[in-house]
Amino acid sequence: MTTSKSLAALRAAWEPLACRYCILALHHVELARWLCAAAMVAVSLLAGCAALPGNVHRVASHARTDLGDSALARIAAASLPAVDGAMSEITDISGVRLLPGGDQAFDARIALAQAARHTVDAQYYVVADDTSGRQFLRELRDAAERGVRVRLLVDDLYTGGEDEMLAGLAAHDNVEVRVFNPLPVRSGGLRTRVLLSLHEIGRVNRRMHNKLFIADNSFAITGGRNVADEYFGRSKPANFIDMDALLAGPAVRALSASFDAFWNGPLSYPFEAIAAGGRRAPAPARERFAALVRDLGRFTPPANEPDALGRGPVGAQLAQGRIELVPAKVRVVADAVVQGSSTGDAGDAGGSAEEAAGPQGREGAVMAANLDLFRTARSEVLVVSPYFVPMPRMIEALTLASREGARVSVMTNSLATTDEPLVHYGYARYRSALLQAGAMLYELMPASEPHPASSDAESGRGSLGRLHAKLAVVDRRWFYVGSMNMDRRSAHCNTELGLIVDSAALAGELADLIQRVRMPASFTVSEAPRRGGLQWSFLRDGRRWVLHREPESNWAQRLRWSVLSLVVSEDFL
Repeated sequence: MTTSKSLAALRAAWEPLACRYCILALHHVELARWLCAAAMVAVSLLAGCAALPGNVHRVASHARTDLGDSALARIAAASLPAVDGAMSEITDISGVRLLPGGDQAFDARIALAQAARHTVDAQYYVVADDTSGRQFLRELRDAAERGVRVRLLVDDLYTGGEDEMLAGLAAHDNVEVRVFNPLPVRSGGLRTRVLLSLHEIGRVNRRMHNKLFIADNSFAITGGRNVADEYFGRSKPANFIDMDALLAGPAVRALSASFDAFWNGPLSYPFEAIAAGGRRAPAPARERFAALVRDLGRFTPPANEPDALGRGPVGAQLAQGRIELVPAKVRVVADAVVQGSSTGDAGDAGGSAEEAAGPQGREGAVMAANLDLFRTARSEVLVVSPYFVPMPRMIEALTLASREGARVSVMTNSLATTDEPLVHYGYARYRSALLQAGAMLYELMPASEPHPASSDAESGRGSLGRLHAKLAVVDRRWFYVGSMNMDRRSAHCNTELGLIVDSAALAGELADLIQRVRMPASFTVSEAPRRGGLQWSFLRDGRRWVLHREPESNWAQRLRWSVLSLVVSEDFL
């Protein structure tokens, strides 16, 4: 399971359940063995036991630090606020700004790419072949044409069909594109590529879920958003509700170190080494890329209006020479590039190492950091995750926090808003246990609130808001934001990246946003007092409604997904 899980374009091409089962075949050992045995002859015939090229030449490169003449470096310095009367040359204090709105999150990336003069480093699980993806890549090309060194690292799972776009970008001077952990087969759709990769299931199962953008090693953006229309409020019928953080200061250097570790690691392949058809001639490839982006409209910055936290667009603030940031101690945590090796943990922007986790093993550094954070709670824990399938250690940590007197709240998608019904039923098994442990459960409602009389009917979804933010707030002082879902796949298989931030101001803002905006737009799940089982309550027009069945679903849906969830290992949901 992955955070983007299925892109809108992918769903248009493949029926969701078939696509989901294709990926889960990689994760469920018994199912994978059966598929391997049944398909190995076909794999051998069709793919010739396809494998990645050997002896790939990789030129190591690292984040630049000689950026004294960078305008972004000067703006970053001007944006780092005073701390207790001392200027923020204090080495462990970074500047942080949360980006709750999709339009402002995209504006921040584009504005930073346009302002960069030395380097742009981008690391994403998905860069989609849609308007946002193409506009983003066009800005990278334009930066390269100004002499900026551009490094783009993309996980390979969803790059099928994007070879022409990536090859065209890579053909430009000052640009290098690498793909993480490529599937051995490039042609065909996702299902075909996965099936023809089963002979390398152990390797292919390791996906890079990180999201990171760095400009001139001065500003960085990390969080839950990939680069695709639905992450920036530009898609129909559904958009993701997400969260990023913009940073300046020591945390940026720690994030650059994480990027370099992945970029120079053994699972990152130069695009031209694995591209279908081999290396393209540079001039025609550049011309094809120009044709792909030629008819795109220019990106229009959002109106100079405050976001949900009261802050204006980043691009406008960049133009004024100072970005509104909040001082905070930031710990950057990153899972290892290769399972079983060490991973950088820039605790307080330092540099200790932790052991990485592989599938079925101890959780990775990002999950471990969150569990440690939960165990410190004394007054409040807020957990927000679109895909929530808790491990025993997570339930133990939340139970401990509750016993210590902390109010524990968990927010996730409802069946009506999730894009992964199978995962929802993996979570549903734990609802009663979480409630008995003292947690309060909230499940995001669809944009149009359900009517009790039609709760068992197939509903038209219209324009949905789907939760995708990955957040945790503890005691209104510390918070986590990053790429990691609170599920077992993120803990054991994917690589993840996140921040643990010590800031009462920002943690309070985030908690207020969740409680003031998100929770009232959610079902409250509780145990039914007299009839037993669960109930879902919500407010509409000042009146409280209570449902006694899974909202916005019928009996056939509930039966289908609950039965299917029983045959899939929870370790890979």
